[in-house]
Amino acid sequence: MIYDALLVIALLMVAAAIVVVPTGSGIEAGTLWFQTYLLVVWWAYFAVCWRMGGQTVGMRAWRVQLVTEGGERIGWANSALRFLVAGVSAAAAGLGFLWSLFDPQRRAWHDLATATRLIVIPKEEK
Repeated sequence: MIYDALLVIALLMVAAAIVVVPTGSGIEAGTLWFQTYLLVVWWAYFAVCWRMGGQTVGMRAWRVQLVTEGGERIGWANSALRFLVAGVSAAAAGLGFLWSLFDPQRRAWHDLATATRLIVIPKEEK
């Protein structure tokens, strides 16, 4: 989602600044430790959101919540697996996401791998 992408980009910029500004120099392109650091920061955003409330900022806007098949919050290990499988889904030309169009329960590869699903939260009456 666009909402989450904008937030993640800003978060990665802050995370990069935390490393680059104190040193006063740039980071060499392709530095493995720095790429891993940014990947962990990226995962941490999703993991904290999914673990704490089952929703990222974008998911809140669309009233969608992530739960396990039992209706519980996702765990830390499952959030890491979900993040990795979603990356594989995207790297496979989006096939993992398109899979949800053919799955009877509308689950993508990362949902299947982690036994999770998205539920729609009904609007509250005012």
